[in-house]
Amino acid sequence: MTKFSIAAFTSALLLAGCAVEVQNREAAQEIARLSKPPGSVYTGWRVFQDRCAGCHGPAATGTPGGPDLLPRVREMGPRQFVSLVLTRYDWGLPAARASGDSAAREALIEDLVQRKEYMLAMPAWQSEPRVNAHIVDLYAYLSARAQGTQGPGRPAQ
Repeated sequence: MTKFSIAAFTSALLLAGCAVEVQNREAAQEIARLSKPPGSVYTGWRVFQDRCAGCHGPAATGTPGGPDLLPRVREMGPRQFVSLVLTRYDWGLPAARASGDSAAREALIEDLVQRKEYMLAMPAWQSEPRVNAHIVDLYAYLSARAQGTQGPGRPAQ
Protein backbone atom coordinates (compact mmCIF):
# COMPACT_ATOMS: atom_id res chain seq x y z
CA MET A 1 0.00 0.00 0.00
CA THR A 2 1.16 3.46 -0.79
CA LYS A 3 1.15 6.35 1.63
CA PHE A 4 -1.67 7.91 -0.37
CA SER A 5 -3.88 4.80 -0.08
CA ILE A 6 -3.22 4.52 3.66
CA ALA A 7 -4.10 8.22 4.13
CA ALA A 8 -7.28 7.82 2.06
CA PHE A 9 -8.25 4.68 3.99
CA THR A 10 -7.61 6.39 7.34
CA SER A 11 -9.60 9.47 6.27
CA ALA A 12 -12.50 7.27 5.21
CA LEU A 13 -12.52 5.52 8.58
CA LEU A 14 -12.46 8.83 10.43
CA LEU A 15 -15.27 10.24 8.32
CA ALA A 16 -17.37 7.11 8.83
CA GLY A 17 -17.19 7.69 12.58
CA CYS A 18 -18.50 11.23 12.12
CA ALA A 19 -21.61 10.42 10.13
CA VAL A 20 -24.03 13.29 9.91
CA GLU A 21 -27.73 12.55 10.36
CA VAL A 22 -30.07 14.71 8.35
CA GLN A 23 -33.60 15.13 9.75
CA ASN A 24 -36.37 14.83 7.20
CA ARG A 25 -38.77 17.51 8.43
CA GLU A 26 -41.28 16.95 5.64
CA ALA A 27 -41.92 13.38 6.79
CA ALA A 28 -42.43 14.52 10.39
CA GLN A 29 -44.89 17.20 9.25
CA GLU A 30 -46.76 14.67 7.10
CA ILE A 31 -47.07 12.26 10.04
CA ALA A 32 -48.39 15.06 12.26
CA ARG A 33 -50.90 16.07 9.57
CA LEU A 34 -52.12 12.50 9.13
CA SER A 35 -52.56 11.98 12.88
CA LYS A 36 -55.07 14.85 13.09
CA PRO A 37 -58.67 14.16 12.13
CA PRO A 38 -59.75 15.71 8.84
CA GLY A 39 -61.77 18.88 8.98
CA SER A 40 -61.52 22.39 10.35
CA VAL A 41 -61.53 22.84 14.12
CA TYR A 42 -62.73 26.43 13.71
CA THR A 43 -65.65 25.52 11.42
CA GLY A 44 -66.55 22.65 13.74
CA TRP A 45 -66.57 25.06 16.68
CA ARG A 46 -68.95 27.39 14.81
CA VAL A 47 -71.36 24.54 13.98
CA PHE A 48 -71.14 23.26 17.55
CA GLN A 49 -71.95 26.69 18.99
CA ASP A 50 -74.90 27.04 16.60
CA ARG A 51 -76.44 23.57 16.85
CA CYS A 52 -75.04 21.69 19.86
CA ALA A 53 -74.00 24.10 22.62
CA GLY A 54 -77.60 24.69 23.69
CA CYS A 55 -77.72 21.17 25.15
CA HIS A 56 -74.06 20.22 25.65
CA GLY A 57 -72.74 23.63 26.78
CA PRO A 58 -70.41 26.00 24.91
CA ALA A 59 -67.32 23.95 25.86
CA ALA A 60 -68.98 20.53 25.20
CA THR A 61 -68.64 19.66 28.91
CA GLY A 62 -72.33 19.04 29.50
CA THR A 63 -75.39 20.71 31.00
CA PRO A 64 -78.57 19.39 32.63
CA GLY A 65 -79.92 19.01 29.06
CA GLY A 66 -77.04 17.04 27.53
CA PRO A 67 -73.99 15.07 28.67
CA ASP A 68 -70.30 15.94 28.59
CA LEU A 69 -69.18 14.91 25.09
CA LEU A 70 -65.44 14.92 25.66
CA PRO A 71 -65.04 11.48 27.29
CA ARG A 72 -67.34 9.94 24.69
CA VAL A 73 -65.61 11.49 21.66
CA ARG A 74 -62.18 10.60 23.08
CA GLU A 75 -63.13 6.93 22.74
CA MET A 76 -64.58 7.00 19.21
CA GLY A 77 -63.25 7.45 15.72
CA PRO A 78 -64.66 9.65 12.98
CA ARG A 79 -66.82 6.92 11.40
CA GLN A 80 -68.58 6.07 14.66
CA PHE A 81 -69.04 9.77 15.43
CA VAL A 82 -70.65 10.49 12.07
CA SER A 83 -72.95 7.51 12.42
CA LEU A 84 -74.05 8.49 15.91
CA VAL A 85 -74.61 12.17 15.19
CA LEU A 86 -76.54 11.70 11.97
CA THR A 87 -78.96 9.18 13.47
CA ARG A 88 -80.98 9.43 16.65
CA TYR A 89 -78.68 8.28 19.41
CA ASP A 90 -79.13 7.12 22.98
CA TRP A 91 -76.01 8.29 24.84
CA GLY A 92 -75.61 5.11 26.82
CA LEU A 93 -78.79 4.54 28.75
CA PRO A 94 -78.55 0.93 29.92
CA ALA A 95 -81.23 -1.20 28.30
CA ALA A 96 -82.08 -2.75 31.67
CA ARG A 97 -83.03 0.67 33.06
CA ALA A 98 -85.26 1.56 30.11
CA SER A 99 -87.11 -1.72 29.82
CA GLY A 100 -86.46 -3.49 33.11
CA ASP A 101 -88.77 -4.12 36.02
CA SER A 102 -91.40 -1.56 36.83
CA ALA A 103 -89.63 -0.23 39.96
CA ALA A 104 -86.42 0.50 37.99
CA ARG A 105 -88.46 2.02 35.16
CA GLU A 106 -90.39 4.25 37.58
CA ALA A 107 -87.13 5.37 39.21
CA LEU A 108 -85.76 6.27 35.78
CA ILE A 109 -88.88 8.24 34.91
CA GLU A 110 -88.68 10.11 38.21
CA ASP A 111 -85.00 10.95 37.63
CA LEU A 112 -85.85 12.28 34.17
CA VAL A 113 -88.79 14.33 35.40
CA GLN A 114 -86.65 15.91 38.11
CA ARG A 115 -83.79 16.41 35.62
CA LYS A 116 -81.41 14.19 37.57
CA GLU A 117 -80.64 12.36 34.32
CA TYR A 118 -79.68 13.70 30.91
CA MET A 119 -82.20 13.54 28.12
CA LEU A 120 -82.63 10.06 26.68
CA ALA A 121 -81.87 10.71 23.04
CA MET A 122 -80.12 13.29 20.97
CA PRO A 123 -82.05 14.60 17.96
CA ALA A 124 -81.20 13.12 14.56
CA TRP A 125 -79.18 15.61 12.51
CA GLN A 126 -79.22 13.78 9.16
CA SER A 127 -81.75 16.20 7.68
CA GLU A 128 -80.01 19.30 9.06
CA PRO A 129 -77.90 20.66 6.16
CA ARG A 130 -75.48 22.70 8.25
CA VAL A 131 -74.60 19.79 10.55
CA ASN A 132 -74.61 17.27 7.73
CA ALA A 133 -72.30 19.39 5.54
CA HIS A 134 -69.84 20.02 8.38
CA ILE A 135 -69.93 16.75 10.29
CA VAL A 136 -66.19 16.17 9.76
CA ASP A 137 -65.48 19.69 11.04
CA LEU A 138 -67.65 19.03 14.07
CA TYR A 139 -65.64 15.87 14.77
CA ALA A 140 -62.36 17.78 14.32
CA TYR A 141 -63.45 20.34 16.94
CA LEU A 142 -64.77 17.82 19.47
CA SER A 143 -61.80 15.52 18.96
CA ALA A 144 -59.40 18.42 19.55
CA ARG A 145 -61.32 19.32 22.72
CA ALA A 146 -61.33 15.69 23.87
CA GLN A 147 -57.59 15.26 23.22
CA GLY A 148 -56.75 18.54 24.98
CA THR A 149 -55.28 20.28 21.91
CA GLN A 150 -58.12 22.84 21.83
CA GLY A 151 -59.26 24.80 24.84
CA PRO A 152 -62.86 25.79 25.62
CA GLY A 153 -62.64 29.13 23.79
CA ARG A 154 -62.80 30.11 20.14
CA PRO A 155 -60.16 28.34 18.03
CA ALA A 156 -57.86 30.20 15.67
CA GLN A 157 -59.07 30.30 12.07
